[in-house]
Amino acid sequence: MAYERFDFKDFLIRWGIALVLVFATFNPTQWSYFRWVMDVEGGNWPLKLLAGVVLLILYVIFLRATWRSIGPIGLALAAAFFGALVWVFVDFGLLNVYEPTIMTYVLLFVLATILAIGLSWSHVRRRIAGQADVDDVDD
Repeated sequence: MAYERFDFKDFLIRWGIALVLVFATFNPTQWSYFRWVMDVEGGNWPLKLLAGVVLLILYVIFLRATWRSIGPIGLALAAAFFGALVWVFVDFGLLNVYEPTIMTYVLLFVLATILAIGLSWSHVRRRIAGQADVDDVDD
């Protein structure tokens, strides 16, 4: 039997995992995969390759689930919504576009949120509309 219960805690878990994935890949601090790989003289290339492959696998899982769940129109709508939301925050003076570090963090949070929505959308749609998504059917 499939997992029937889905609540806000489940969404927060998916969002937390997406945040870890996105921030582990790149962030404005020195503690990210990107900065680690850019340290060419640091060595550890087999470990860097392994970490890169693990990140790539996780991104394929997240992006494939998001694409299949909300599709290109859903992705465009999510990007438009969060773009408009950021624009409102900038217009109200809550965000400063001239602070690249702050805007980088905002973009990373938006990307993680879109990935979490993509992972969760099938569960949300089933609860709202009673419709289930079925990608693969066994005979």
